[in-house]
Amino acid sequence: MSNAFFKVPKAVNEPVYSYAKNSIERAQINEAIAQWKSKEVDIPMTINGRKVRTDDVMKMYPPHELKHCLGQFHTGEKEHFEQAIQAALDAKESWANTPWHERAAIFLKAADLLSTKYRAKMNAATMLCQSKNVYQAEVDCICEMADFLRFNVEYMTQIYEEQPICTPGVWNRIEYRPLEGFVFAITPFNFTAIAANLPSAPAMLGNTVVWKPADSQIFSAAVIMEIFEEAGLPDGVINMIMGDGPAMGDVMFDHPDLGGLHFTGSTAVFKTLWKTIGNNIDKYKSYPRIVGETGGKDFVVAYGSSNPKQVATALARGAFEYQGQKCSAASRAYISSKIWDEVWTHLEADVASFKVGTVEDYGNFVNAVIDERAFDKIASYIDYINGSDDAEVLIGGTYDKSQGYFIQPTVVKVTDPKYKTMCEEIFGPVLTIYVFDDEDFEEVLELVDTTSEYALTGSIFAKEREIVQLATLKLKNAAGNFYINDKPTGSVVAQQPFGGARGSGTNDKAGSKLNLLRWVSPITIKETFNAPIDYRYPFLEV
Repeated sequence: MSNAFFKVPKAVNEPVYSYAKNSIERAQINEAIAQWKSKEVDIPMTINGRKVRTDDVMKMYPPHELKHCLGQFHTGEKEHFEQAIQAALDAKESWANTPWHERAAIFLKAADLLSTKYRAKMNAATMLCQSKNVYQAEVDCICEMADFLRFNVEYMTQIYEEQPICTPGVWNRIEYRPLEGFVFAITPFNFTAIAANLPSAPAMLGNTVVWKPADSQIFSAAVIMEIFEEAGLPDGVINMIMGDGPAMGDVMFDHPDLGGLHFTGSTAVFKTLWKTIGNNIDKYKSYPRIVGETGGKDFVVAYGSSNPKQVATALARGAFEYQGQKCSAASRAYISSKIWDEVWTHLEADVASFKVGTVEDYGNFVNAVIDERAFDKIASYIDYINGSDDAEVLIGGTYDKSQGYFIQPTVVKVTDPKYKTMCEEIFGPVLTIYVFDDEDFEEVLELVDTTSEYALTGSIFAKEREIVQLATLKLKNAAGNFYINDKPTGSVVAQQPFGGARGSGTNDKAGSKLNLLRWVSPITIKETFNAPIDYRYPFLEV
């Protein structure tokens, strides 16, 4: 029996490996990629610890190498979805009653397995199935994932330590119970770390989870599940299922024991799920917790005093790293006319130098977009731009899916600040730029604030503090993550907790204690050591 207060190991951000030429870590990645490509894997669902296979399978192909099959995964039907819910409910009591430090130990071990034994394997899986270059994979599926696991343990202890004051003869305390019921986690393709965090964060607090990874991320999701199992996660705590989203939703959102939804994905889908939960509200035992991080139309504003090279670098990285497939990617920029020519000189040179191709060529800065649906959507925007008299393609504007889903990094200049690609989320390597005069700066800030429904990330470049202060004030509701003289991407767990409001989500800040608080249902306990034996108060004496 535990009879001590435990201090968990101090969390620190996982170091990023460089993968420089001739380095040991690059050789390990190459070996892991070769091992993955030497076989076709078969990925089952995981329900109550059992590996469940069906007659319905889907093939997996690298987005940058469509002729190579990585393997297949099995998809389920209504009966499997119901089994996953029941497995989560059956595991609930035992897991909720597991001492918190035992739960912590499992996820701390998972973080260490990830950053050592599984580092090359996980990186290679993410590179192949999600078409991430080695650096983008490293900062995502290793560093950010390990950070989520380690810092969430630290945040969990901070939550449990927060207790109410006591008065003489009374002991007040709070127990942070998990939610009643199960948590449904829906995760996206673009960040393996998010795919791990959305089911593991509620689980760490004693919840049990049904997890649906994106079809295009299942190859690396299976490695996440493998790590959790090796770390000692009990059966039924996290159940990974695949299948048709709407059919799965019909089962999950109709169940009276739905305790919460942890979601990252499109704004439209999140709104639909919220409406569904609202329509079913009378069916649930409790009000389900709804946590979502959704879309973005993220901005960069550069005032006339900005450093043109810094602005160009922020745009090149912010707009085109991971092919612009980040919710935080810079997709609209407002550049002062005073510096525009110089900014463009640097930006054009940078974009022209990008190599586009497979992840196995380390010289490629840009790889493929995730699938044909995304490719066709982005291509339709480029077609619209190419056919428009109101926009000028400065560089790029072409695409090809004969070998893989490759979109050339595209920079567009417009004269209308409400042009289609200044307003709508594209989720691809397309950057639209509007040039303004400094005397119109306040009007431009108003445009930035009102042009899009989203409020995820944004940045301001300027030298004068009064300009920075003005932008920070005027754009306080336009971004949940705001950057000064930096690109609007690359948040780090515990350094820049991530999330936005408006059409970008519930702003519950993954990578902070705020997110974990959403997965507990506190009970306040008052214990009186010497209870009154007479109802009468002194004021009653006359």
